[in-house]
Amino acid sequence: MKLTIRIVLWTLCALLVLLLPFTISSPQILEDARWEFTDRLDSESGAFRWLNTAYAEDEWEDAAPAYELPIDRSPGMKPNPACFTEDTYEDESISVRMETIEEDGVIWRVAWVNIASPTQLRTDFYAKNIKSDKGYGFVTKMAQEHNAVVAMNGSAFTRSASLHSYEIRMGIVRQTKTNKKYDILMTDENADFHVFVKSEGADSFEKDTGHQIINAFMFGPALVKDGQVLDIPKDYANYASTSKNPRAAIGQTDRLSYVMVVADGRGNSGSTGCTLQELADFMGQLGCEQAYNLDGGNSSILIFNNEVYNHKAQERDINDFIYFATAVPEEAWQ
Repeated sequence: MKLTIRIVLWTLCALLVLLLPFTISSPQILEDARWEFTDRLDSESGAFRWLNTAYAEDEWEDAAPAYELPIDRSPGMKPNPACFTEDTYEDESISVRMETIEEDGVIWRVAWVNIASPTQLRTDFYAKNIKSDKGYGFVTKMAQEHNAVVAMNGSAFTRSASLHSYEIRMGIVRQTKTNKKYDILMTDENADFHVFVKSEGADSFEKDTGHQIINAFMFGPALVKDGQVLDIPKDYANYASTSKNPRAAIGQTDRLSYVMVVADGRGNSGSTGCTLQELADFMGQLGCEQAYNLDGGNSSILIFNNEVYNHKAQERDINDFIYFATAVPEEAWQ
């Protein structure tokens, strides 16, 4: 914000304070307003600190589109090594914070992610061709090749092209066949999540809303929809809903804000794993507006800075992954 604009705004605020006695009848309200005003002044940065804070969100909105990535299978920009700490990454376009939470015998691995551009939420699959059933590999390798800041397993995307499925990756369509036995997760051009229980409404989403589908996953179940934790069917797709297993899920908490979650289990992890209902409850506790279960069991993996973050005795070959990338090119590194 330019200095002249700041001075004008500061002057207007001072005038408002002077006019308060003529507009507010209650002395207590006047006193409260005065202290509210003075308490926000920062001795180090002066009066302008509060004014800058008040306008910070608008300034961020204006600055957010500065860096964008293409909507395709290309990798993100290379992360700046200087922006990593042991459990965080932050640059002009992305912030990531890793956290381990132990609760009721379950060890949860959580990645909190904020991005500036919707294009930084990215996916890919291991096969060279989207129609292929063949193509398995380690997420660690995919994450490294795609310059992922943080990554996790996907939804067993290429397990069989003959299955009736609704699968889109980075705008590339594999199949768009709904199936009432499965819930669907879609991400649109704003990187907003939309979940469809029993696929209801998925076929007409673009027509009904005018949004473009960038990614679509058919695995599930949906865990949270519109801020409400869902009741998980005990027989959902024969996914051992009520058994305690390693699980993986992704959720959206706010605009361009997300959580990636893995529940440890099996082996010597020290964690019991969780049921799908426990996973849904946990995603609700994290503040998800929408959340969705991904491929679990031995496929569950969370990677940060090219290292496996969760307990993983041996990595498993899988088909697809989800990742967040920086959009800051190397020549713009600070």
